[in-house]
Amino acid sequence: MLKVGITGGIGSGKSFVSKILKSFGYPVFSSDTAAKEIISTNPQVKEQLISFFGESTFKNNQLDRVFLAKIIFNDDEALQKVNKLIHPLVRMSFEEFSHQQKSPIVFNEAAILFESGGASQFDKIILVSAPKELKIQRVMKRDGVSENEVLERMNKQWPDKDKAKLSDFIILNDGKTPLLTQIKQVIDTLKS
Repeated sequence: MLKVGITGGIGSGKSFVSKILKSFGYPVFSSDTAAKEIISTNPQVKEQLISFFGESTFKNNQLDRVFLAKIIFNDDEALQKVNKLIHPLVRMSFEEFSHQQKSPIVFNEAAILFESGGASQFDKIILVSAPKELKIQRVMKRDGVSENEVLERMNKQWPDKDKAKLSDFIILNDGKTPLLTQIKQVIDTLKS
């Protein structure tokens, strides 16, 4: 079984590429979804987050994402704490997911694949890339945030040029270059 990571900066369109892969019948694991589930369901993780950041981290037994985001996007040490707590559990979830699949190729969508040190877990890596201005527009529209907030988040991720050097494939999601053609080419190469 070939394990393929899909990464890219915020607003690049990783999730859209993942949806296309799913529509082709390939299993796609979302690290972001898994992380949210772990935070919601794992009592030890919840306990740790509260010990790190206080009772305000959860409201009505649900993670206060806005509260936590404000902390971790402004404090590198806090971000590292959260990453060290969550990423090993997400990796284990992906391994379990992979073992349940019959497909010869399994994909894992993960925004911070390189930043988290998780890239070594994969046989191949696809970078989904888009022009910076387009990414900013997409995230502002999707999340209802300011340009400054998007830039703050972007600054916590590696730039595409650094990720490109370590990726096996680059899919350009600029709204002009046909996505399906690029994805089919990647799949054909992976299958060969």
